[in-house]
Amino acid sequence: MKVAVFGALGHMGKEVCAALEKNYGGCTLGAKIDAFGENDVYTSLASCTEEIDVVVDFSHHSAIIGLLEDAKAKKLPVVIATTGHTEAEQAAIQSAAKEIPVFCAANMSVGVALLVKLAKEAARAMPDADIEIIEKHHNRKLDAPSGTALMIANAIKDVRNEAQFVFGRGGQAKRQESEIGIHAVRMGNVVGEHEVILCTASQTITLKHEAHSRALFAEGALVAADFIAKQSAGLYTMKDMLGE
Repeated sequence: MKVAVFGALGHMGKEVCAALEKNYGGCTLGAKIDAFGENDVYTSLASCTEEIDVVVDFSHHSAIIGLLEDAKAKKLPVVIATTGHTEAEQAAIQSAAKEIPVFCAANMSVGVALLVKLAKEAARAMPDADIEIIEKHHNRKLDAPSGTALMIANAIKDVRNEAQFVFGRGGQAKRQESEIGIHAVRMGNVVGEHEVILCTASQTITLKHEAHSRALFAEGALVAADFIAKQSAGLYTMKDMLGE
């Protein structure tokens, strides 16, 4: 299967290209695409003349609308690995999924998917627990909180309908029972850490996932690419891929 990497010159784009050069999962590099491309790097999917089977997007959320328009024109499935999409961009994703297969995940790690599942189960089993989510990333990350932290919080909200998200905490106000605190830390070269803390008056459970290398996300994106290339039009997530 030939994969086009959109955002090929970025940190994660380079990781995906490196994995493809090793034929990870039987996938091969079909084309490199980047807005700042030159020489053998295309500047858009529309200008790409290579034969490809699927597109993996690790660029910037602001590029998604144009990418999806080009993907629809070429009838290509897309793996969206960017985060921080605006309402308009989210609407474009929903619309594109009516015409082409689209895989969208805030985090491409299977381990994170397991963390989300466990956090949801723990929140259901401990209805009285205070819940706090702490995410840590490198100092170059633009969006805060991370898409993964929001994904965890929204999964918990499925079993705690009354939950209200509180981003950071300051001033003088008592914590409300319905709160889910979400805290973002930006420092150094941290690849990605997500921690969910559930605390009652008598006990605490801590669930944590730590990424040691960006290769983790590249490999997960290629597993998703193999999955989405076999699907019909629609919007798919990690849950669909894992058969939940």
